[in-house]
Amino acid sequence: MQEIIIQRVSEAFPGASVNVVVEGNKALIEVVSDAFAGLNRVKRQQAVYACIQDFIADGSVHAVTIKALEPDV
Repeated sequence: MQEIIIQRVSEAFPGASVNVVVEGNKALIEVVSDAFAGLNRVKRQQAVYACIQDFIADGSVHAVTIKALEPDV
């Protein structure tokens, strides 16, 4: 599942740095992307959640921690 999440997030945010750790039904997703410029924290997290919404819906992923950041300038 980890590789699938990495693939989905990478496709949604081309050029982003993506790191995913999955332990059981918990996931930590870290994304650094220029696409987050001008977006607040909630909008950034919603954009990442959209990539895994089906996993959340079917219970494959229960707890998700998302760090969605802009690159350091």
